[in-house]
Amino acid sequence: MTDPRGRFSLDAFRHEALSEIGSTNSECLARARAGDSGLLWITAGRQLTGRGRRGRAWTSEPGNLYASLLLIDPAPAERIASLPLAVAVAAHAAIRSVLPPGGEPLEVKWPNDILIGRKKTCGILLEGEALPDGHRALVIGIGINIRHMPDDAPYGVTRLADHGAGASPDEVFAHLFREMADVLDAWDKGWGTAEISRRWRKVACGIGEKITVNLTDRSLVGTFTGIDDRGFLMLDTGEGAPMPIAAGDVFFERTD
Repeated sequence: MTDPRGRFSLDAFRHEALSEIGSTNSECLARARAGDSGLLWITAGRQLTGRGRRGRAWTSEPGNLYASLLLIDPAPAERIASLPLAVAVAAHAAIRSVLPPGGEPLEVKWPNDILIGRKKTCGILLEGEALPDGHRALVIGIGINIRHMPDDAPYGVTRLADHGAGASPDEVFAHLFREMADVLDAWDKGWGTAEISRRWRKVACGIGEKITVNLTDRSLVGTFTGIDDRGFLMLDTGEGAPMPIAAGDVFFERTD
């Protein structure tokens, strides 16, 4: 059940497991158009047309986790910016649950890439759509490299199997299902942004380091000083106050 502030209990969420589908995100959006009330997880053993940010393909062979969560009217527009941080906190906690202790650092790269040893193992894609009835659908798509990883990525990638994790996609999803309910409850339709930001900073990658941020029209270089109360990246370029950045691709300075 939910209350007016948007607090969730674990049993409010539903799950439908499919063996194969084009895209779990697309399926969730189709369900929303058909009138689904939300809090619906769709998982698939294999995706035929999986995608990442900016239309990039996402490797979708059996053995990895492909999951999407449909939310309807998740928060007022002015409070939605912190949701990617909340999702990253939940995905990080789920992956941490299946990794043996003592391995390479498990961190979150702004806003919501999950890295092991500075290599990406989980991608998150949020997509929204206005519905004919006036409500808004938002889909949280999560792909976790468990057994497979792309061999043509423009950045470092890894998979859980390379770090001693023997969990199946179903086991990883069970952790994600529980952690996402807990984090969305804390996020509280954006009213809990301060708590989410606190959790995010504890697992953040690269605060205090020099980074490059690629925007749609230019690249910026500076020091990553953290996030503001909206979840925006704060970049100190040395030219006045740190600059808030709402969206962009972050690259760390090589140290080798």
